[in-house]
Amino acid sequence: MDLDPAEVMSLLEAVQPDVLGWRRHLHAHPEVSFHERETAEFVYQTLQRFEGLELTRPTEFSVVARLVGTAPGPVLAMRADIDALPITEENEIEFGSQNPGAMHACGHDAHTAMLLGTAKVLCALRDRLQGEIRFVFQPAEELPPGGAQPLCDSGAIDGVDAVIGAHVWTPLPVGTVAVKSGPMMASSDTFDLVIRGRGGHAAQPHLGVDCVAVAAQAIVNLQQVVSRATDPLKPLVVSITKIHAGTTSNVIPDEAELAGTVRSFDPEQRRQVPGIMERVLRGVTQAHGAEYDLRYQFGYRPVINDPRVSAWVEEALLAEFGRDAVVAPEPSMGGEDFSAYLTKAPGTFFLIGAGNAAKGLAYPHHNARFNIDEDALRIGTRAEVHAALHLLEQLRAAGR
Repeated sequence: MDLDPAEVMSLLEAVQPDVLGWRRHLHAHPEVSFHERETAEFVYQTLQRFEGLELTRPTEFSVVARLVGTAPGPVLAMRADIDALPITEENEIEFGSQNPGAMHACGHDAHTAMLLGTAKVLCALRDRLQGEIRFVFQPAEELPPGGAQPLCDSGAIDGVDAVIGAHVWTPLPVGTVAVKSGPMMASSDTFDLVIRGRGGHAAQPHLGVDCVAVAAQAIVNLQQVVSRATDPLKPLVVSITKIHAGTTSNVIPDEAELAGTVRSFDPEQRRQVPGIMERVLRGVTQAHGAEYDLRYQFGYRPVINDPRVSAWVEEALLAEFGRDAVVAPEPSMGGEDFSAYLTKAPGTFFLIGAGNAAKGLAYPHHNARFNIDEDALRIGTRAEVHAALHLLEQLRAAGR
């Protein structure tokens, strides 16, 4: 691929004011999962101004743009999520959320803006591209069942040779980028549990079956799913995050409602957990004369980065930013529906450092004060453009 590095850098510098403006517009107009009507329309209208793109709307709130080079070659997909969270923003900034109860508290506004910038730069280089790039703007990453699987089911990822996605990350300082092969994000399953006893007077517990006491035993014993029933070398999280029972102080209730989440990287371990939980709950409830109802929902799959694609992305990042700026991230037990794309093509999910404690920009993701150092937009767009160009070269050399 005959490209002048100075030309690429010039295009990247020229697009930065747009990327900043797009991010701020999106931040001010957030829409939560499965309601991204105006966001998707903004993305569509913006992409229409770029030359050489074929635009489609495979699902209601998604946009896919195909950039086909002038010579045949491999197909690369690049994904950005576009949805916001149901959070009331507490930042006092000029581009703060104008939609009450909705906020871009995870950086998806940045992801969308960076991929728009990447698309604009690569459109300017279309006459020298060998292959195809699909820019995938996906709704509903934050709310299972998510927006990625319907896009995959629609055929939007068919024929793709590799797929990449990037996420701004405030735990990493701005100026760094992070990529690794192997486990990156965990599966994110959920469960609802009802413990049924027999209610009665709190002064006469022997006449009933105390569902609260049984629920407490169940919580304690479910923690042993991790500590005693699964391989300690395979990370697993079982968290009870909700418990509700009773209405007053002198009545033992009939039932207790619980909910929680299970996180894992290992597919086989993930499949085993519901059965282990059933065994534990059966034993606890039978021992105390209670009953239970467990409803277990498998959510997003784990994100397992492909070694070869990860290595190629790392090569591109090292060439662009240098060894000191490229780090290996720790795997996260958080979930990501980017995993759906990895069932269609090998790929990698990497991080763009966006935190800056000196500027007060170090709040965690999903916090009402979350914000990024906007220098991350420049770095992220550079990372995506150079990763795309390098991947097309490597895929073509590998015969994909």
